[in-house]
Amino acid sequence: MVKRNPFTTANQVNNTLQVVGVSISKSTIKRRLHESRYRGFTARCKPLISLKNRKPRLDFAKKHLKKPAQFWKNILWTDETKINLYQNDGKRKGWRRRGEAHDPKHTTSSVKHGGGSVMVWACMAASGTGTLVFIDDVTQDRSSPMNPEMFRDILSVQIQVNAAKLIGRRFIIQMDNDPKHTAKATQEFIKAKKWNILERPSESPDLNPTEHAFHLLKTKLQTERPTSKQQLKAAAVKAWQSIQKEKTQHLVMSMSSRLQAVIANKGFSTKY
Repeated sequence: MVKRNPFTTANQVNNTLQVVGVSISKSTIKRRLHESRYRGFTARCKPLISLKNRKPRLDFAKKHLKKPAQFWKNILWTDETKINLYQNDGKRKGWRRRGEAHDPKHTTSSVKHGGGSVMVWACMAASGTGTLVFIDDVTQDRSSPMNPEMFRDILSVQIQVNAAKLIGRRFIIQMDNDPKHTAKATQEFIKAKKWNILERPSESPDLNPTEHAFHLLKTKLQTERPTSKQQLKAAAVKAWQSIQKEKTQHLVMSMSSRLQAVIANKGFSTKY
């Protein structure tokens, strides 16, 4: 039963058995599952990767697998995330065997930017975290989402100063192919600046170390427990700045392992 549906609970197994006249305790059910090498787990929430995006992920991984460490150190990693004032992890529990943690049937799917209080843009490099920008601080209408023009304004102010601080004169900007990033005016702006871009494949947060830095930020916020938007912003800046260089360097230097994992998992989500 749990082999067909790993999210079947011991209660559900018990109820099904009772229908066919079999009486067995939940503790016995759990013991039998353990004897069959099943262990309880909380499903890891992974992006739902479409078949059409598996190939670009694989192509990207194969193309960059042999890049030297210095290549990754020269990248200014950028991304956006939404930070919730009140968090709900929505985790599901189930049963799986050792080695099955990242099997698609043992994970749940997430949809990007689902709910929250403040939207931020941020950058980092192997040498540390850069600026954390609150989108509503750069928009005239604080309720408006970021558009390509706002995105270009952020790049204009933030890229050069953060690259100089974290990397030096020679740098590469990493970003995904969000419509704001690929808009014609944005591409012309980047070309005029003569910036080199490393474009990340769609549905690939596991190929962006910034995602894990954001996770560290949000974990730190859980201990702060802000109760207002202003408190959330202040706590977020403090948490972002507190991420140590050793951590950002470790995240960036894991790129080779991340690429290997994408190849091994045939383009599906990885543990990263």
